[in-house]
Amino acid sequence: GIDECYDTSNARRGIALIINQVIFSSMAVRVGSSKDRTDISTVLQRIGFEVRVMDDPNRKQLLSALKQLAGEDHSHSDCLVVVVMTHGKENNLLYASDKSYEANQLWEPFIGDACPSLIGKPKLFFVQACRGKKLDEGVIQATISIDSVDTQSSPGSMRYVIPAMADLLVMYSTYDGHYSWRNPSKGSWFIQSLCAELGASAHCKELLHILTAVSRRVACKEADALYGVHVNQAALFEAKKIGETP
Repeated sequence: GIDECYDTSNARRGIALIINQVIFSSMAVRVGSSKDRTDISTVLQRIGFEVRVMDDPNRKQLLSALKQLAGEDHSHSDCLVVVVMTHGKENNLLYASDKSYEANQLWEPFIGDACPSLIGKPKLFFVQACRGKKLDEGVIQATISIDSVDTQSSPGSMRYVIPAMADLLVMYSTYDGHYSWRNPSKGSWFIQSLCAELGASAHCKELLHILTAVSRRVACKEADALYGVHVNQAALFEAKKIGETP
């Protein structure tokens, strides 16, 4: 039968690439992202990842780095992690420092035969960015900023999804069409919640449990700021469990 869990007994945890977009040619500076960058780097290093950071790459540099990473030998790695923090908008568009790109361009280089040494291994993508302009009911605190383009501050929600591709998980800071929230001094709700849960639970819980806890943390933060609440949703397309125990 199908193995219940992914193999996490490889020589190394794997590479974690962090793409941190703060300054843009024609958009607002993402104040507060430097804290997210530091905190997520620290927690991923602590749980065994080889962390690499790209600050403010343009589109060509970003896509080239992804292609280069996919060309490396991941045979002795448990998995791959990519964290992207940037501006975004509807239709799954994200922004490099100069131009937009489609979110699926992040993971396409790592799917199937494009990256043979990661076949059958978890490929985890975490995206902190707005995905549109829709609003939920509620009132937002004045200390919160948004990771969106040409929009006004209003509340948002989060959701994570798993594309219909084996061994690939994408978790967004918000669901399609909505804002994502970032505190200029404390970082984003999503990345800070992810840091907290990975730091506390990565060695003893399955990944899906960790992601559910992240979702719950963000919902609690929103409940403090909003009159409205939301329901998170997960979709699984892979029978295996993604254990995070080394």
